[in-house]
Formats: sequence, structure tokens, C-alpha cells
Amino acid sequence: MFNLEYVILIIVIALITYYKKALDLYGSLFMIIMGLIIIFTAGSNWLILIFIFLFLGLISTQYKHSYKKDIGVYEGTRSIKNVIANGIVPLVMAIFGNYGGFIGSIATATADTLASELGVTQQPRLVTTFKKVPPGTDGGISVVGTISGIIGAGIIGLAAFLLGIFPDPYVTLKIAIIAGAVGCFVDSILGATLEQRHYISNEYVNLIATITGAVLGILMV
Repeated sequence: MFNLEYVILIIVIALITYYKKALDLYGSLFMIIMGLIIIFTAGSNWLILIFIFLFLGLISTQYKHSYKKDIGVYEGTRSIKNVIANGIVPLVMAIFGNYGGFIGSIATATADTLASELGVTQQPRLVTTFKKVPPGTDGGISVVGTISGIIGAGIIGLAAFLLGIFPDPYVTLKIAIIAGAVGCFVDSILGATLEQRHYISNEYVNLIATITGAVLGILMV
């Protein structure tokens, strides 16, 4: 059901993310468009799950930001490409009302973001060889990052239940944790292979990962 309060909330959040330089102007504008579409097609509760992902992403990005800047892995302002890469699949799932694909894709985006942002605080290993690599290396994984990603995915699953997107917490947690973990692993594999060789960009890696999470979510419904 349409609710003017949520439209105002979308605009306010977009302004805050732009003011805080979390997103650039076009990224913030596209976030508003995505939010309006989700409200009209799926409802405000589905939109709130997107906001939870955004909030977790912002918090994890700011975690030890000075250290990240020192080692050259602090992303700072994200562009419209980042918003599309992480948000277009959940948007499509919301339009079609597919809660499995919606939860799975958001859980993947959340798991990947938290794994990347929190995992750099520990010595990572390349997912394909398990050799030690510098923090921020494409395809690098760590225990801290992996656990953080799974916890983030679990939060999305629990939130999906509490928001009434699906009334069974076992189902929402199963979808979120499995899809999030596998999608995040796919992201790392692609990062260690295709992205490192500059065959595809990080945005395409994120897009493929969220598609993977959505497909798994759909299959688990």
C-alpha cells in the first residue's frame, strides 16, 4: 500500500547518503527511483529490508576507515554503478513479488559487503589457492570476513521474517544464510579469477553474485 511517509523517508535517506558522501548524486537519485518502485510494487516492508542492507553497509564501511585509507582499500563514495550492481536484482525480485529471490539477493549483497569491509582487518588468503595476499586483494577471504558475512546474511533473514515478508523464520533464515554464503563465495571466486585478470569489473562481479543469491533463493522457496 502506498504510504507518503515512506516516500519522504526514501528522499531523506538519499539526501543523508549523499551528504555523508556514501553515494554520489546519481547513485542517490537512482536509490530514490528504486525505492519508489519497490513501494508501489511490493510494499514498504520490502523497502525496509533494503534500508537494513544499506545501514549495515554504511556501518561496516566506516569501521576502521582510517586503517582502510592507510592501506588503500577504503571505497568511500559509491557511484550509481555500485547501486545498480547491488540493487537491480532485488528490485526485479520485488517487482515480481518473489520473496525468495528478494531475500537471497539482498543477503548476498549484505554478506559480500560485510565480508569485504570487515575482512580486511585480518590477513586474507586467496580463495583459489589459500595463499596469503594483501588485504583488499580481489578474491581474498578471511575467517573474520566469512563469519561477518554469514552473520550479516542471518540478520537479513531474521529481518525478513520480522517484517512479514515471509511468516516462517526457518525459511527466511535458510534462504538468507545459504544464498548469502554461496553468493559471497561466488563473488570471491570471480574476484580471484576474472576480476584479477581485468576481464570483468567489480560491478559485474557483484551483479553475478546477487543473481546467484536470487536464483538460490527462488529454488529454496
